[in-house]
Amino acid sequence: MKLHKIPLLAKIAFAIVIGVIIGNYCPLWVARIVATFNDIFSQFLGFMIPLIIIGFVTPAISDIGSKAGKLLAVTAIMAYGATFVAGLLSYFTGVLTFPELIPSQMEMTSLDGNTEVIPYFSISMPPLMAVTTSLVLSFIIGLSTSFINGDSIKKLCNEFRDIVSLTINAIIIPFLPIYIFGIFLNMTVVGQVGLILECFFKIILVIFALHIFILVLQYCIAACFVKQNPFKMLRTMLPAYFTALGTQSSAATIPVTLRQTIKMNVNKDIAGFVIPLCATIHMSGSTLKIVACALALLIMHGEPYQLGTFIHFIGMLGITIIAAPGIPGGAIMASLGLLESILGFNETMTALMIALYIAMDSFGTACNVTGDGALAAIIGKIFKKRDMKAC
Repeated sequence: MKLHKIPLLAKIAFAIVIGVIIGNYCPLWVARIVATFNDIFSQFLGFMIPLIIIGFVTPAISDIGSKAGKLLAVTAIMAYGATFVAGLLSYFTGVLTFPELIPSQMEMTSLDGNTEVIPYFSISMPPLMAVTTSLVLSFIIGLSTSFINGDSIKKLCNEFRDIVSLTINAIIIPFLPIYIFGIFLNMTVVGQVGLILECFFKIILVIFALHIFILVLQYCIAACFVKQNPFKMLRTMLPAYFTALGTQSSAATIPVTLRQTIKMNVNKDIAGFVIPLCATIHMSGSTLKIVACALALLIMHGEPYQLGTFIHFIGMLGITIIAAPGIPGGAIMASLGLLESILGFNETMTALMIALYIAMDSFGTACNVTGDGALAAIIGKIFKKRDMKAC
C-alpha cells in the first residue's frame, strides 16, 4: 500500500508505538535531534494558526452572510446553540468524571520538551497577528464582502482558503505523525508515557459515550416536535453515521445525510437547505470532543479549568471551526489558536491534543452529520412548506 493512502489515524497510531519503542533505547543525542525537528514544526504550526483562522472563517462568514431570510437565521442559531450545549455538556461531564479517572498528582512539568530534552537549535517564526486579531479581521472581511457583493474579494478569500488547505495537506498533515512520534519518544525518555496512554484510553471511552448520549438527546428533542419515535429516527440516519465514519468529512456525507433526512418525512426543500448548511456550521460532535480532550489535558497538567474560561472557549470555538476543511483533523487545526490563547496550551499539550482528537476524528464527524438530521426535522416543523416562499 502506498504511504499516502494509509489513513492518518493509522499513521498516528504507528508513530505513537514507534516513539514509545525507540524512546526506551535511544541515546540522548537522538532525542535531541527529534526535539529539534519538533521545535521547528511547532514554530511553523504557531505561524500558521492565524492564517488558518482567516483562511477558513472569512469565506464561511461571507457565504453565510450572502444568504438571507428567517430560515437561515433560525438554522444558524439552532446549529450554534446545539454546538454550544454539546460543549457545555462535555465540560460538566468531564469535571464530574475526569478527576476520578486521571491521577491528581501527575508531575507533568517534566514533559516539557525544553526541560529534559533540549533541541540543538531553534528557528523563531512569530505569527503575523494574534488569534483574536485574526478572528476579528475574518468577521470584518467576511461580512463586508457579503454586503457589498465583492466578487473579487470573495474570489481572493476562496483562493487564500485553498492555499491554506494546500499547506495543511502538503506540509502539516504529512509531518504530523513525525511530530507525534517525537512527543511520545520524549515522554518515554522522561518516563511518563505509560500513564499518558492509560489516561488516553479512559478519555476516549468517556467521549464515545458522550457522542451516543448527545445524539439520543438531540433526537428525543426532535421527536417532541415531529411526534415520531426518536430511536426509529436514529435508525433511519444510521447510513449517514456510518458513511461519515468512513469519509471523515461532513461535506462528503451530505448526499447520504440528505437522503436519510428526507426519509424521516422532512420536507425536501427544508432538508435541501438545512443539511448542506449544517454540514459547515453544526459541530456538536467535534466541539464536545475538543472540550473533553482539552479539559483532560488541563487536569493532567494540574492547570485550572474554571467554568468561565471554558464558556469563553466554547463560545469562540463554535465560530472558529465553522467550515473546517473536509480533511481529517480540520477542526482541531482551526482550534489550535484558541487552545493556546484561551486555555494556555504549550507545545506538548498541543501535540497530545492533536493525537487524542485524530484518534476519534471519525466519531466526531459522524455525530455532527447525524445530528444534522435532528435539526432539519425540528426546522421542518417550524417552517412548513407553505412558509418556504416567505423565507
